[in-house]
Amino acid sequence: MNRQITIDNAAAASPLVDFWNDVLAPKFVRYRHILVGGLSRHSAIVFPMLAVEKGQRILDVGCGFGDTAIELANATGEHGEVLGVDCCEAFLDHARNAAELHWIPNVRFLCRDVERGLDEPPFDMVFARFGTMFFANPVAGLRSMRACLKPGGRLAHIVWRERADNPWLIEARDIVRRYLPPPGEDAVTCGPGPFSMADEAVTRAQMEAAGFEDIEFRRVDAKVRVGRDVADAIAFQLAIGPAGETFREAGPLAEEKRAEIEAALARMFEQVLAREGDLWMDSSSWLITARNPA
Repeated sequence: MNRQITIDNAAAASPLVDFWNDVLAPKFVRYRHILVGGLSRHSAIVFPMLAVEKGQRILDVGCGFGDTAIELANATGEHGEVLGVDCCEAFLDHARNAAELHWIPNVRFLCRDVERGLDEPPFDMVFARFGTMFFANPVAGLRSMRACLKPGGRLAHIVWRERADNPWLIEARDIVRRYLPPPGEDAVTCGPGPFSMADEAVTRAQMEAAGFEDIEFRRVDAKVRVGRDVADAIAFQLAIGPAGETFREAGPLAEEKRAEIEAALARMFEQVLAREGDLWMDSSSWLITARNPA
């Protein structure tokens, strides 16, 4: 198993990458069980739709904890290869450990900001799950992904659809904003945000500007498990996502209102638990596929 750690110094200079590493990465690690296991139904629907072929060389952009890269490595087989890249080294520590634990020799991981380019031989396929929405410059980021593909190579990326179709994130945000103001224009954020590619027409135009062809959108609906119990679900929402951003940016006011906010969130999650028998909530995404011109 190749455990070489290579950090792109250019990536470290990006304020957005610094924010992910310094602020968000510890929270994502804490709630890894939701961000990986909670999306299990979603992944089960999407992966058979990717049509991965044996022997392909695949790039996984924003691979996070490595679960998608490992699944792609199993799909492409021993004669294929998968490279997972992410800007957060803390995520890749978990990814390398998982690949070694399960002995997946055809996957490796590098710390890279793909928006700034990648010095690797071209790939047959580029994949990203819930990562492209955070590109600081979507067209430039998509163009960088296309540059990683062979002529005729395929792109498949998954992004969240409209807010109204994703109550697993938006219901908690709406509750928090009853007590706290929305983040201001000067708020430090994770990038454009989880719904920045929800609009099909806008995202299609971005992909066309990046040079992709044969662009297709497929809607994927699946439930997401938002916590082990109500307390876990509340803590997750106040750490990550639109509710977490609102809570973080409110500073001392958020702490002053914490008890009221947590009580309101508890009522909402208890209703979910009574309705579903567990903490599963609706979510909806786009699987977007395209081709690099031959």
